[in-house]
Amino acid sequence: MKKQTVYTLLIILLVLSFFVTPLGDYSKIELNRLFASSPTIIDVEQGGQISNYDWRLKDQNWNFINFEKSEGKVVFINFWASWHLPSRAQFKDIVQLYEQYSGRVEFYLITDEERAPVEEFLAKNQYDIPITYQIIGDASPIKLLKPPGSYILDKNGMIRVHQNDISDWNNVEVRTLLDQLLSE
Repeated sequence: MKKQTVYTLLIILLVLSFFVTPLGDYSKIELNRLFASSPTIIDVEQGGQISNYDWRLKDQNWNFINFEKSEGKVVFINFWASWHLPSRAQFKDIVQLYEQYSGRVEFYLITDEERAPVEEFLAKNQYDIPITYQIIGDASPIKLLKPPGSYILDKNGMIRVHQNDISDWNNVEVRTLLDQLLSE
């Protein structure tokens, strides 16, 4: 074989690896993380306010909880799915943010999946973070976003971040915003 043919075959194999191997899955996640930007922070005057805090959800133990327990607190909400590549790509940053702000910021990582795939994803990646399960059909005080949509709410229920795309959540801008909202 000619050198040109060998190089062409190697390139074809590399491209195919992105579609049919775990290396490709890992590479796509890393590319998504690389190109993720910081979420857009909304001024208080321009953001909306949630209608109320009455929202029934389930916790990681499958017990009913109510969002009302977060009234008057800074809240981070992320809609995600274990099968959704952009959700998986930003999850590591969210876990790091949770580890830094747990106990001071209320975190709701909301999925509409069954427990088994979620628990498998968490175990595989060794993530120790509480997950919240959406109850399909129940009313919500905010617009339910498609994964990987997210909100950050201040203590008054004002929406300070409304992000529909993959984002870099573990950065100086987000931490500065959370610190500011916690000090208010």
